[in-house]
Amino acid sequence: MKVAIYGAGSLGTILGAYLTKNGVDVDLITRNKAHVDALNKDGAKVIGTIEFVQPVKAMTPDEMTEKYDIIFLLTKQLENKKTAEFLKSYMAEGGVLCTLQNGLPEYELIEVLGKDKVCGATVGWGATLEGAGVSRLTSSTESLTFGIGHMDGFDDKKLESVISVLEKMCKVEREENFIGVRWTKLMINSVFSGMGTVIGGTFGDVTKIKQARNIAQYALNECVDVGHAMGVDFATIQGFDVVKLLYFKNGFKKAIASLIMPIAMKKHKDIEPSMLQDIKHGKRCEIDAINGQVCKYGKIKGISTPYNDMIVKIIKGYEDGKGKPCIESLKEFGKIK
Repeated sequence: MKVAIYGAGSLGTILGAYLTKNGVDVDLITRNKAHVDALNKDGAKVIGTIEFVQPVKAMTPDEMTEKYDIIFLLTKQLENKKTAEFLKSYMAEGGVLCTLQNGLPEYELIEVLGKDKVCGATVGWGATLEGAGVSRLTSSTESLTFGIGHMDGFDDKKLESVISVLEKMCKVEREENFIGVRWTKLMINSVFSGMGTVIGGTFGDVTKIKQARNIAQYALNECVDVGHAMGVDFATIQGFDVVKLLYFKNGFKKAIASLIMPIAMKKHKDIEPSMLQDIKHGKRCEIDAINGQVCKYGKIKGISTPYNDMIVKIIKGYEDGKGKPCIESLKEFGKIK
């Protein structure tokens, strides 16, 4: 079986290192030429909560010649349809694309490739690209999991093949309620990636700073309200029923949820949001695919989302050079009525 990781940045480098280490024939593909050169010369260097160096095969997209049975997609969602069109000719007959992206990427990818070629997986861990060839695992090793599933029309036998590859790295949980898993992960990313990017900090900083945590609670409630309006049954992740623990309808439950939030995110406290990493490097980020999705479906369903709207506004401002991620940006939320 021939496997590719397309968009081998922080997460993809670690995934590629684990898969290669455990005998999978996998190519790590990225536009970052310096990263490719370092990977081919010195191997993938994984640091953080676990440390090892693994020789890997890496290349840029223009160097691709193979047809792949499985392509794991880890690019930013800025050009998903264009990316899917490009990858079409590199998929083997019967090949599949498994998106490991955040948000709700399956809808656009299916439009290009069809329901029988697209499945998805949520990533239960975080990473930061420290430099060419070096990726830091920022989650505890106990949290290394994938949750995998698909929309209607995808062959279960193909899904088993994808699972067998991902299991070379860590535990894979098959999700019957996949859309529920997607929305739960969207909720977590909207809250912690969104707010972490606003303040220029980690997931742990969001829970540690009282004002940021308070705003994060309202942003979480908005996502849950929108998801429920969409008919979503939010799924548990890594044994946590996030909605039950953190959603509130009164002041007492809000106070309890505020105390629980730092405990619930303890294993992931050191994750630096990928959106923040992009902003720091002067790149456009995935805000429209994360908090923007809450706002989008909120409008469709008539659910007000002022906190997520403000997160989107602030981060788009950063993209346009209007300020930098910092705690002072929390003042903007005082304008919400």
